[in-house]
Amino acid sequence: MLSVDDLEVSGATVLLRADLNVPLDKSGTTITDDGRIRASLPTIQKLTSRGARVLIAAHLGRPKGADYAERAAGGPSLAPVAARLAELLGQPVPLAEDVAGPSAAEVAAKLASGDVALLENVRFEPAETSKDAAERAGLARRLAAMAQLYVGDGFGALHRKHASVYDVPALLPAAAGDLVLDEVAVLQRLTRDPERPYVVVLGGAKPSDKLGVISSLLGQADRVLIGGGMSYTFLAAQGHEMGKSLLEADKVDQVRQVLADADQRGVEIVLPVDLVGADGFAPDARADIYDVTAFPADRESLDMGPATRELFAAKLADAATVFWNGPVGVFEFPAFAAGTLAVARAIAKVRGLTVVGGGDSAAAVRQLGIPEDSFSHISTGGGASLEYLEGTTLPGLQALEKA
Repeated sequence: MLSVDDLEVSGATVLLRADLNVPLDKSGTTITDDGRIRASLPTIQKLTSRGARVLIAAHLGRPKGADYAERAAGGPSLAPVAARLAELLGQPVPLAEDVAGPSAAEVAAKLASGDVALLENVRFEPAETSKDAAERAGLARRLAAMAQLYVGDGFGALHRKHASVYDVPALLPAAAGDLVLDEVAVLQRLTRDPERPYVVVLGGAKPSDKLGVISSLLGQADRVLIGGGMSYTFLAAQGHEMGKSLLEADKVDQVRQVLADADQRGVEIVLPVDLVGADGFAPDARADIYDVTAFPADRESLDMGPATRELFAAKLADAATVFWNGPVGVFEFPAFAAGTLAVARAIAKVRGLTVVGGGDSAAAVRQLGIPEDSFSHISTGGGASLEYLEGTTLPGLQALEKA
C-alpha cells in the first residue's frame, strides 16, 4: 500500500477522501466535537506543503431521500465543517455547492498549489452508497475527472463499499493518507501478539452491533469488560431483571452462547454488579443505586454504580494492552457520566498500549476533560476499528492495497 510520500503531488489536484463526519448540535450548524477534523489536518498540511491542490470529499450524517435534491434539501451540509477547517488551516476553504457537478468542477479548476477546497456532502449523491456497482462507478468517474491523484485518509469510512472510498482508487494513482496508516498500525498491534494482559472494554447501546467482534476477541483478549446498554442484555441472559433498561430481548440466546464460549476459552467476562436506576431518560431524572440482583421493574439504568466503577478499575489496573469502544453510561447527561469517566481515568493510568476506539468513546474523552495524550491512540473510526478487530476485510482498505 503506497503512502502520500510515494506520490509526486506538486502541482497536481489530489482528491482526498477524509472523514469529517463530526457531530452537530440540534440546529445542525454548530460542531460539538471537531476531533475528526483535527485528525485530518496532518495529511492535508503535508499535501499543501508539497504544492498539491487539495480537493476534499467527505460525508456528514446519513442524508435521506430518493435523489440528490431531496437529500440536499434535508441536509446536513458540510458548511460548518468548511468553516472550521478554514479556521484550523488558517486559509480559505471554499465549499462547492454540489459533489461532482458544475460547482465542484469550477471549484476544482480554480485551485492553485497549496489551496484546499471541500466538496459538498458526498452522501447527497445516492450513487455514493448504492449497492449497484454501475451506479457507484458513474459517480466515481465524475469525482476522478476532477483530479490527477487520490489519497484515502477517511479511516472511519473504510468499512463502507462506497463510491468515494472503494471505486475511485481504481481510477487514479492512489495512496493511503497518514491517518489511515497510523490507524492500521495500531490495530495491527492489537491483533498481532499484543502485550498481556490484554483487556477490552465494550460499551455502547446494543450487543447486536458488537457480538461478532466479541466472539473474535474471545480468541485474543484475556478479559472483556462489558458496560452500558450492551451489559443489560448480558445481565438479562444471566437471569437478572433489567426493568425498563435498553434491552435486546431477541439477542439473549446469542449472548448466552457468547458467555458459554468465553467460559470454555478461559476468557473472563466482567459485567456490572450495580447500576444507577433512573425514573426516566432525562438529565434531571431521579436515580438510585441498585444491585444487579435487585433492579426494579419500573426503573431504567443510565449508568454503572460505584461498586462497578471500582470493579472495572481493578480489572484494568494490571493491563498491558487496552482497547475501549463505547461509553458505559449516558455520559451526555452529567448526572450519569460517572461510569464513563471512571473507565476513562482507569485506562489513562495504564502504562501500556491504550486505544480508544473512536465514535462516542472519543467524544466522551474530550467532553469529560480527559487529556487526549493520556491515551496511546484515539481512533477516528469506531465501526471500522471494530470490523478490523473482527477480522472483516475493509473494502476501502482493500481498494488502497490494490491501487
